[in-house]
Amino acid sequence: MPESSKINEQKQIQDLKLNALLEVTKAINNNFSTSQLLDLFQEILENRLGVGKLALFSFDNEWKCLLKYGFGKDSPNIQFESELLNITEINTINFGHSELSKQFEIVIPVFHKKTPLAFVLLSDVQEQKIELSAAIKHLPFIQTLTNIIIVAIENKKLFKENIERAQIKKELELAQSMQQMLFPKDLPNSDGLLVAAKYLPHQQVGGDYYDFIKLNNHEYIFCLADVSGKGVAAALLMSNIQASLQSLITYTHNLKDIIIELNKRVISNAKNEKFVSLFLAKLNTKSQQLTYINAGHNPPILFYENKFSELTNGCPLLGITESLSLINVEIFNYTSEFTLLCYTDGLTDTLNSENNTLSIKTLEELISENNQLNPEDINTNILTFAEKFKGENEFPDDIALLTLKVSDLNF
Repeated sequence: MPESSKINEQKQIQDLKLNALLEVTKAINNNFSTSQLLDLFQEILENRLGVGKLALFSFDNEWKCLLKYGFGKDSPNIQFESELLNITEINTINFGHSELSKQFEIVIPVFHKKTPLAFVLLSDVQEQKIELSAAIKHLPFIQTLTNIIIVAIENKKLFKENIERAQIKKELELAQSMQQMLFPKDLPNSDGLLVAAKYLPHQQVGGDYYDFIKLNNHEYIFCLADVSGKGVAAALLMSNIQASLQSLITYTHNLKDIIIELNKRVISNAKNEKFVSLFLAKLNTKSQQLTYINAGHNPPILFYENKFSELTNGCPLLGITESLSLINVEIFNYTSEFTLLCYTDGLTDTLNSENNTLSIKTLEELISENNQLNPEDINTNILTFAEKFKGENEFPDDIALLTLKVSDLNF
């Protein structure tokens, strides 16, 4: 071939490659879909450069073949082979008896830092030809083009993931605001009865729940519950319990009946996959009685007449068995002021740097030290202590506090 013809041919090839790069860049800027980019990639390699056979593997949770051509009508099912992961630069395939080594001769790996993103396998259909194959002749350009295409596809994945994360975040924020609406807005705040609550979800939404419901001028039903697990699933079950309790109270104030019905609804909704611990109580300031059932919950701490006791009696966790055969309803009669701290296990499961948990003894000391304060400040000081206690550790679970002070027996 005359020298001038070779120069012209080289110029044509250079122009072809430059135009191809410009076309791909324009396609990326115009936000072509992944399938459109792959179609363009195939058209350039197969029709313009004459690469006879290709397979493109990309990683998206698992290795998948995004593109293949050059196999005729009986296209084989090309499977990714783990030996490819050992290849870190352009190389020939030599896997012995592997299927890929029978089909292809060259592999181009695409890495981000040390993480493999894709592998392009190349070969030519007419391997008996003496001249240099198109796959080898245009190898540097194919590598460049492959990198551009793969990076564009990866950016699309990241963009989609970011959109999905933003949507999930928005939905969680909405769920969080809706969950906050389920908690009582106005808690008693009179001379005779002071009530305050705090809730710290481990995630944006959680499975702890408290309520304080006024029945009449001297009777209240209140509870603190903890759904097993964390996150949205626990929050959904928690909201169902809240709705169920509100509904049940409209026709009965009997704690035993309420517990039995709540247990049925937990089993029906959770299908034995989640359980609920619940402390349910009724306060009658006229008869000076606190009636309660503890359904497998962390025992609330009662500070009465300078002594501490734990309210433990009741029944097993809700959602374990359909028949709650033994339910103990306990009645505490009081004649002087008392403080009651109800809490969920996220508080006492908190670990410090020495791997010790926040003990009941420590909580009792905190109640004793802060007993002259109102419940809001008691809760704040307990959580402040827990924050310092855990140091750099995270809280292990949701934390809910519900604190009552009955201080005037004549209100």
